[in-house]
Amino acid sequence: MSILVTDTGFTQDDWCEPFITLDAANDATALDIPSNAEPADIPLCDGLHMIRVDFPSSADGRGFTIARQLRLRGFTGRLRARGHVLADQYAMARRAGFDEVEISDELAARQPEDQWQFRANWKDHNYQSRLRG
Repeated sequence: MSILVTDTGFTQDDWCEPFITLDAANDATALDIPSNAEPADIPLCDGLHMIRVDFPSSADGRGFTIARQLRLRGFTGRLRARGHVLADQYAMARRAGFDEVEISDELAARQPEDQWQFRANWKDHNYQSRLRG
């Protein structure tokens, strides 16, 4: 099982469509993207509504770059980080363009909802905005 983390806390996954791998991405509604994918090679067709980016390790930040590049290319659908994302990384994930984070039940037990909620005010504590301000 897995748990979704959003700005409102823990929730169950409401996505019902299958995720397709990048090598079979033609006309997919949902894609599973590995952390080593080249953002420019990810096809953004009209029917694509969800992209899930893998985080194999909390030390692997390539997924943040993928999310940012997808948003800069114009992807407006749901963007989900999946795997070893820590509560401390939630604000960075949201700023990079992710809408939600999918974590395992084990990670949710080690880092309960209150730790994620503490970082849900990611817009208020954006140091870049303070520097520009």
